Amino acid sequence: MTKYENDAKELLNLIGGSDNINAVTHCATRMRFALKDPEIAKTTEIEALPSVKGSFTQAGQYQVIIGNDVADFYKDFEKASGVIGGSKEDVKKASESNQVWWQRVMTFLAEVFAPIIPAIIVGGLILGFRNILEGVGFESLGQQVIDGVKQTTPDGEPIWNRIVNVSPFWNGVNAFLWLPGEAIFHFLPVGITWSVTRKMGTTQILGIVLGITLVSPQLLNAYGAADALASGEVPQWDFGFFKLDMIGYQAQVLPAMFAGLALSYLEIFWRKVVPEYVSMIFVPFLSLLPAVILAHTILGPIGWWLGSIISNVVLAGLTGPLSWLFGLIFGALYSPLVITGLHHMTNAIDSQLIADTGTTGLWPMIALSNIAQGSAVLAVWWLTRKDADESQITIPSAISAYLGVTEPAMFGVNLKYVYPFVAAMCGSGIAGLIATSFKVVSNSIGVGGLPGFLVIHIDSMVMFFVAMAVALVVPFVLTLVFNKIGFLKNNTLNFNIPFFNK
Repeated sequence: MTKYENDAKELLNLIGGSDNINAVTHCATRMRFALKDPEIAKTTEIEALPSVKGSFTQAGQYQVIIGNDVADFYKDFEKASGVIGGSKEDVKKASESNQVWWQRVMTFLAEVFAPIIPAIIVGGLILGFRNILEGVGFESLGQQVIDGVKQTTPDGEPIWNRIVNVSPFWNGVNAFLWLPGEAIFHFLPVGITWSVTRKMGTTQILGIVLGITLVSPQLLNAYGAADALASGEVPQWDFGFFKLDMIGYQAQVLPAMFAGLALSYLEIFWRKVVPEYVSMIFVPFLSLLPAVILAHTILGPIGWWLGSIISNVVLAGLTGPLSWLFGLIFGALYSPLVITGLHHMTNAIDSQLIADTGTTGLWPMIALSNIAQGSAVLAVWWLTRKDADESQITIPSAISAYLGVTEPAMFGVNLKYVYPFVAAMCGSGIAGLIATSFKVVSNSIGVGGLPGFLVIHIDSMVMFFVAMAVALVVPFVLTLVFNKIGFLKNNTLNFNIPFFNK
């Protein structure tokens, strides 16, 4: 008798027998099952087996934690069950029937972003460091002087020098770091269209080319599009009987994702229709060119349209009689906006508010949302601190979020486990309610996360620190509580990416 033969046979009985198994495989420490009916599994009795260290459901998969000897256990289980194990992809596909629609959507979205996470982590650290160099004024560095005139805010307060204003070396470092920073964030659509084609199993180089067409230097930069549209100075392609705006989609997610999906579905269609002996010529052409046209005529404008709607709602919420309610809602929902890339439209609103009043009430809530995401990740780190592989993701992601860039935190950790993301939304919503209720405003934009307090108006500083404390504590505590009571733990998203499945 082998070491795990008895436990393997008992596990088989407790999960409902071979007839209840659609597919089974294992990873480094866990048995992974796609069960026909997960409700049949007797979890309490399974966890009482000597070889079992725990169990949970993840993305429709019933997973049993065995430990480092899982490969030996798996061999005994195969003999006992007569079920030939499959690959992780086989189990993932078989388990999709156990997922609800929103889990499938979020899993797709997460798997598109997962391969990009290493670059985003680097970019987040770079942008956070650049925020400190160029966005934070220090009284010890003296007051800014331009053309012999000391600079002040509209209400007469001095504007202090930033590090880049007084140090040629750090000014050079700041400028140089924008090279990788721009490549990662401004050209993010290239990574997204590539990742979509990778996920869909279509030609990845076509996805890269499509992404480049969205951020080409020939196009008006997306960050200047709002002002150019308002002034009517948008460059256009002139086709004689109609004109098309030449607008880029730097840092935009939805247009890139829509374009990538269009390209992938076109390629899948044409591969079924075009004869194989000419497919190398016609399939790429008939897929890429229509996808580029769709991206610049329909899909891209739809993304801008969605962004405009959101911008108008934000402006009305900030200035209306129910601003406190807006703070609660915006604070909670800002992070989901980051997922879509539509959060970039808030920069135009911030700029307009600063131009009109000298301050903005929107940016403080964005900084608080960054902090909330970082605190949720910090809680996940605490829960998994003994897992060295997990710490390689959680620690840099938390640092990045605390410095104002939350994509690594959201896509690398919080969306993966779901409940930390909800905890962060709750904490951010409460902090946003406090910020708008007490009219917290900032003097400028550009510094998010923990350094955000440095640009808060002096009259708002005390209440911003109160809101910051909420954003620091509430998501951390709620994440621990949700984990303890099992809230949303069974809705964890499974990323089929080696980066997350060590």
